Amino acid sequence: MTELPFHRERAGSQVAPPLALAELRAFDDVLDARSPSEFAEDHLPGALNTPVLDDAERALVGTLYKQQSSFEAKRVGAPLVARNIARAIEERFADRPRDWRPLVYCWRGGGRSGSLAHVLRQVGWDAVRLDGGYKAFRRQVVTELETLPARHRLHVICGATGSGKSRLLEALAQAEAQVLDLEALAAHRGSVLGELPGAPQPSQKSFETAIWTALSGFDPGRPVYVESESRKVGNLRVPGELIDRMRDARCFRLEAAEAGRMALLLEDYAHFTANPGALAEKLECLRPLHGAGRIERWKEHLDRGEWEPLVRDLLESHYDPAYRRSLERNYRDAPSATPVAVHGVDRAAFLRIARTLVREHG
Repeated sequence: MTELPFHRERAGSQVAPPLALAELRAFDDVLDARSPSEFAEDHLPGALNTPVLDDAERALVGTLYKQQSSFEAKRVGAPLVARNIARAIEERFADRPRDWRPLVYCWRGGGRSGSLAHVLRQVGWDAVRLDGGYKAFRRQVVTELETLPARHRLHVICGATGSGKSRLLEALAQAEAQVLDLEALAAHRGSVLGELPGAPQPSQKSFETAIWTALSGFDPGRPVYVESESRKVGNLRVPGELIDRMRDARCFRLEAAEAGRMALLLEDYAHFTANPGALAEKLECLRPLHGAGRIERWKEHLDRGEWEPLVRDLLESHYDPAYRRSLERNYRDAPSATPVAVHGVDRAAFLRIARTLVREHG
């Protein structure tokens, strides 16, 4: 759909990408003038959705432009834009001070952001429009993800399923280490059972923007801790340069006793105990790898509520062999990884480990 050319600003109220994260954060707010569905797919870090046309209005204006004329699209669209901007100022920005300085963008930096920025500037606020809009920012993210990983020294946390890799990353963040938690950014635990209840995965673009934001904010003089992921976390792909750097990085291997691993897994996947049918469906995905007999045995454990035998069998038959093969094949330092003993699965125990790692390894 064409951008609605409601107003063109003077050049002094524009800024062009690439913009460093610190430059973006220098603005008081970042306003995304696109429709809610565009915003949901991806947006600049910390942006507030301030649509000058909602999804239905955008579709209407686009249809008029294609089927009738540019004039008819503008005639119908202009009052919609005006009303939406007025509502935003009255309901969302009325309390902003005189020196408020927002950055405004839309898809290409055209009519939608130009209209919003113009009205804000007429009020007296120093609104700045992003030249090239989200499209230019997206190009920046893709380009910089090819170079950003090389600026950082990565420390990879590896270890068998249930050894507490995610908990250690949480503890490292609490201990003020730099952490790139790809599973948290992807809303997925990275295995066939890894979907988080009630938390759909973001789009690929949003995932990459989150990675760009994290890497852009890290100090290159300090290590970045990351988990030993595969190339995909659920349905999302880890950027190629990042996964390559991870696989060449130093590894720290968590070593936990079976009892601790069982306790941690039963706690982290407790949602399956309330919905065993969902787990049964997931187990079916493993049928091509393990055959009907083993799948049926797992389902029998599930039907009888025998959680510990089920988890133990899954670890021994599927997770441990698969993880070991993948780790040794893909992570160069895996065979000589620094061992890290796990003596408890509570968060206090992982915080102690995290503080030791930070003290001894940066």
